[in-house]
Amino acid sequence: MLDQLLLGINTILQPWNFLAILTGVVSGIIIGALPGLTSTMGVALLIPFTYTMEPIPAICMLTALYCGGTYGGSISAILVRAPGTPAAAATTFDGYPLAQKGMAGKALGMACISSSLGGLFSVIVLILLAPFLANIAIKFGPPEYFALAVFGLSMISSLGAKSVLKNLIGGTIGVFLACVGMDEFSGFTRYDFGITHLMDGISFIPVMIGLFAAAEVFRQAEIGMHKIVVDKKITGLLPSWEDIKEVKATLVRSSLIGTFIGILPAEGGTVASFIGYNEAKRFSKHPEKFGTGILDGIAGPETANNAATGGAMVPTLALGIPGSGTTAVILGALLVQGLRPGPLLFIQNSKIVYAIFAGMFAANLIFLVLGLVGAKLFSQIIRIPNYVLNPIILILCIVGSYALNNNMADVWIMLASGIIGYKMREHGFAAAPIVLGLVLGELIEISLRRSLIVFGNNPFIFFTRPYSALFIVLTVLGLLSPWIRNLIENRGFKIRTAVNKSDTK
Repeated sequence: MLDQLLLGINTILQPWNFLAILTGVVSGIIIGALPGLTSTMGVALLIPFTYTMEPIPAICMLTALYCGGTYGGSISAILVRAPGTPAAAATTFDGYPLAQKGMAGKALGMACISSSLGGLFSVIVLILLAPFLANIAIKFGPPEYFALAVFGLSMISSLGAKSVLKNLIGGTIGVFLACVGMDEFSGFTRYDFGITHLMDGISFIPVMIGLFAAAEVFRQAEIGMHKIVVDKKITGLLPSWEDIKEVKATLVRSSLIGTFIGILPAEGGTVASFIGYNEAKRFSKHPEKFGTGILDGIAGPETANNAATGGAMVPTLALGIPGSGTTAVILGALLVQGLRPGPLLFIQNSKIVYAIFAGMFAANLIFLVLGLVGAKLFSQIIRIPNYVLNPIILILCIVGSYALNNNMADVWIMLASGIIGYKMREHGFAAAPIVLGLVLGELIEISLRRSLIVFGNNPFIFFTRPYSALFIVLTVLGLLSPWIRNLIENRGFKIRTAVNKSDTK
């Protein structure tokens, strides 16, 4: 593994690959700093520009954008109390009050350092853990892949929207879209409605661009055009060594929390950041100071949300199950490059895998330097008004969709997906479950049919093989987890109420 990692480091140090990583980090910071634009949207917009690129610079650029975008959200969260990404929402609790005290530079510096340390820690875990999972998964056959894909699909119950039912409906829509086109086994076309372009199926790239990017443009247009005013006087970006020593326990704790939460499919940086903040407050000697402007209140969420980026890549690369909404889009980018995430990826494309590892490590170091040196410059990005930004993004959506196959039909699919995504968001539906269903739908169908053909139409084969049975059990638990969690919370509430009543008496 050490030899492969050294080869990966040597690969990303090549000028073209390093430039791709640098481009991804800068793009991520810019997108992350703009309120309303997320790293998921940024990755979706950037994918069309990777069509003609080699796999290593293409995927490294996207993962670098993921890392940079997660950090970039803290800039607007601290300066104007408008988190650039959902994962930076908890950073506003103490970051903005600290900026109001005239210490915006120290707040930005702590966010940058915390984000980088959390990201570096999670990449080390990714390097150690992903090959281990891949070695186990190498024993998989069609039944195991079917059970694994179903398990991955079950994770949509907690992906995006708060309603489990709406997430499941979204995933079902995605699986149905994956069935459009020619049947791989019979050669007959399905659900194409006589439209020639649909005979090859619906490409997930225009759908992703529409659901994530175009839908957000429509939403921003509805909100209105505005400009955010930023104080240009940002000085003192380096927290003192004493400041860092004071938050060292928070850095370690949040790194562990963020990596663990990231590995859990469908959780991601937003959940990790809030847990990181809550745990920092719970273990603090001065919890009453949280919310008034304290460095622990920045280090906790920022370390956790960036640690979740490396953690989320563990199931994405090793098992083909996205660990977050952004990695669901990166999963699509891997497929565009002809790479099927899973155990065979580590055997057939080990150079690419370890280059991705090294690229993410480099991305965290790069945004550490850029964040400390260029925070004043990046903070001015959020001055860009929506009436300038939205048309540019929409043009990029159109160009990116058309560039896939040089076909206007993809543009219409993107626009239709954007309108649908915009209306679905109004009614509480999330885009990520649809994308996940579209990505995993083909694997589910093919693995199921192959399993039944190989094992004589025996449906019990999924329960008699250890790994497939394990994933089916995990699927059931995953689907029931929201109800189990609510049951536990309601029971705890009743117990607390009963105790309070008895104390009153």
